[in-house]
Amino acid sequence: MASHAEIIARHLAGAGCRYAFGMPGGEVLVLLEALRSEGIEFHLVKHENCGGFMAEGSWHVTGAPGILLTTVGPGLANAVNSAANALQEQVPMIVLSGCIDAGEAAQFTHQLIDQQALMAPITKASIRVAPGAAAQAVGKALALAMSDPMGPVHLDLPVGIAGAEAPDHVVPPVPARAGWTDTTSLARAALMLQKAERPLILAGMGAVQHGAGEAISALARESGIPVLTTYKAKGVMDERDPLCLGGHGLSPLSDSYVLPLLKASDCVILAGYDPIEMRNGWIRPFAAENAIDLIHAQIDHGMHGAALRVVGDVAQMVSTLNGALEQPLKGVWPGGEPGKARADLNMAFGDRDVWGVHQVIATLQANLPERAIATMDSGAHRILMTQMWECRRPGLLLQSAAFCTMGVAVPLAAGVAVAGEAPVLAVVGDAGFDMTAGELATLRNMGRQLTIVVLADDSLALIGRKQAAMQLPGHGVDFPATDIAAVARAYGGHGAEVSSRAGLETALAESWQADSFTVIVCRIDKTGYDGAF
Repeated sequence: MASHAEIIARHLAGAGCRYAFGMPGGEVLVLLEALRSEGIEFHLVKHENCGGFMAEGSWHVTGAPGILLTTVGPGLANAVNSAANALQEQVPMIVLSGCIDAGEAAQFTHQLIDQQALMAPITKASIRVAPGAAAQAVGKALALAMSDPMGPVHLDLPVGIAGAEAPDHVVPPVPARAGWTDTTSLARAALMLQKAERPLILAGMGAVQHGAGEAISALARESGIPVLTTYKAKGVMDERDPLCLGGHGLSPLSDSYVLPLLKASDCVILAGYDPIEMRNGWIRPFAAENAIDLIHAQIDHGMHGAALRVVGDVAQMVSTLNGALEQPLKGVWPGGEPGKARADLNMAFGDRDVWGVHQVIATLQANLPERAIATMDSGAHRILMTQMWECRRPGLLLQSAAFCTMGVAVPLAAGVAVAGEAPVLAVVGDAGFDMTAGELATLRNMGRQLTIVVLADDSLALIGRKQAAMQLPGHGVDFPATDIAAVARAYGGHGAEVSSRAGLETALAESWQADSFTVIVCRIDKTGYDGAF
């Protein structure tokens, strides 16, 4: 028989997991060795929170759950933010931690906290491995993490049993997805759509997770139905397509163009749409009686209603609905409102002639290598970049859009770079960069090429804008400049500072050929965000 730790590692490897990230302590050394023995590559990080985001990055590339390894007490507590982010962003992740045996815990308090109580609210489940039940525990963890809605699961392995033998068992499969279960509801949905003159498709993260892009694009193109997406679903339909109106949810400026379309629509098809990404301006943006909700999981919220809700495989449900139409729709949106909205959006979020955040973003997109994946941090730049960035397929622009936490861009990019082969670009503000600067050492140790672009305006620009909107004096949002390029060089990478389009183009071209990570600092004026989104 194998040990509890070996059984856990074996089943994680069997689920396709090839990478783990974290900061080990004495309580998880047996588990760390078990992961190594099963061919799971471990990367030492400088902070467990960043390790969680790296684990997420590996999932985006491989499709297998990310693995975060932490020690007891402070190690696990450091991972709280990334676990909470994974729950809201619906990221399958296994958070592995060691825990003090019950007998010892009854006698001393050093580094002792209730780890399951800590993790329960921010994971789908917190499971303490019982003696002899390692296979059952890891099987349950994998099934929960990968079932809809996907998310993080905490697995707590007591130190005393980690190296002890246990029986192994077959891990149960992930439950099959449901879908259209009766012809009545399908016929009702098809009739609603067939009668519509102003139909819309609103796609969300569930559409990406279920690979529904092809089905959504087919329905849209065959019947001329415009498509809106959330930020996480950008690229579910090629955004170069005239029918695709791009991603929305956090920009009042973009809302001014697309929310009137939703209000006017007489049939809104929600395809894997989870409103957790949306701000409060998206509360009941369309008439409930006109909505067909094809959702990937039963999700409780008060953001909107629907005449019909079906839970299941989004790709299958959209494709079946398309096939149930008597004929493709003709002459939809006779007033041409979606086309006008697309043109207005392109104008509102276009390039600028002067150096600033708009020009930086446009230059990055124009000089991105084929297949490249970009990540973004939270902040003013994220809202503008999401509106400007054009995605040809899903997964090309990664961000925290539901939890909207800072400090994600660099570790997300690191996880993508470790697990994949495509060029990777991280775009981050100077405050977000400071949060994760220590992970430059991790990038150096990984030996991966990675380009980080820092938009430096010496301010929390988004919070400063909100402060001004509340007619409050500027306070607590500005800070002195750091020589960020020098910091990059000190950590063993390349560093450059630019202040023009030509300078940025040159630095980018050099970064793609570099033998290590590169940090390019773009000095910008924070007033460039005024009226930008």
